[in-house]
Amino acid sequence: TNPLQDDLESLTDSASCSSSADLGNRGTIKAAAHFDPSEDAEALKAAMKGFGTKDKVLIDILTQRSCEQRQLIAEAYQDATGSALQDDLEGETRGDFEDVLVALVSTPAAYDCHEVMRAMKGAGSKDDILIEIFASRTNEQIKALSDVYLNEKENLLIKDLRKEVGGDFSKALFLLAEVRPFTVGNVPSASRRRVSSQALYEASEKKWGTDESAFIEILCQRSEAQLRQSFLSEYKSISGKTLQHSIEGEMSGELEELLVAIVKCVKSRPAYFAERLHESMKGGGTDEATLHRIMVSRSEIDLLDVRKEFKKLYDESLHSALEVSHSSGVLLFCLNRTKT
Repeated sequence: TNPLQDDLESLTDSASCSSSADLGNRGTIKAAAHFDPSEDAEALKAAMKGFGTKDKVLIDILTQRSCEQRQLIAEAYQDATGSALQDDLEGETRGDFEDVLVALVSTPAAYDCHEVMRAMKGAGSKDDILIEIFASRTNEQIKALSDVYLNEKENLLIKDLRKEVGGDFSKALFLLAEVRPFTVGNVPSASRRRVSSQALYEASEKKWGTDESAFIEILCQRSEAQLRQSFLSEYKSISGKTLQHSIEGEMSGELEELLVAIVKCVKSRPAYFAERLHESMKGGGTDEATLHRIMVSRSEIDLLDVRKEFKKLYDESLHSALEVSHSSGVLLFCLNRTKT
């Protein structure tokens, strides 16, 4: 029998682990005390009334309320005005400012879903968006965005993805998009860990050419806890190289980028996002869409840790980097206006 498959199947009877609990609450945006959604809705309505908008009011409200509170504001706004808050924001604001505000009033699942839709729109797919989202999101988050996709497009996300990507990259992406089946927190025994790590080593370093399927099978079907506590360290003890180094040396293209992203997220999701933020701001122009996506999507999860990792990696505060690269200023408020 296939030792890799045996190892995977041995995990299915174990108790499941809630990956959302592992994320903690290390965000910079917190729920506001003394919250009144109707009052906030009226303030937003007044801020968008007449010629021009009162940008400070929009920023102060939408960056100082939790996502759950913003959804209640949207409901109150709809009741008070008969219009959708998102539609009015799109009609009254422009450019990067509009994009960030619309992201803030979207649910996390809807925002992720719309980013995936954007990645699949037009000629060719924007693979970097697909890689970031499917490598970094939990099972619950992927299921939630898939549910939004089904509701809005009346089609399965996995079915439409098949039209956009191909090759080994598609195999890995489909496994992630279908939600990892082996997401239990129990770590395999030392002997089973070594069997799987040895299989990866033999699929890469010990043979001519690389057996990508072994890497895909393990990295795209194991829980983060299993990968972190076992295979990353076990693989290095067998091969003398880190798993990331082997992937970078043996593979190329989108598959390499996806598998490396998975490994980086297993090691430290905040460090992965800090690196992505740095990449989005370096060079001649800023990748505003990536900047918006990370700042908003991590603002209630781990942006405090992302900020800390950014400082450690680049010897510069994320606040300072945003001040240099970003003109709208609204993302600074997502950092809760602290400069560390």
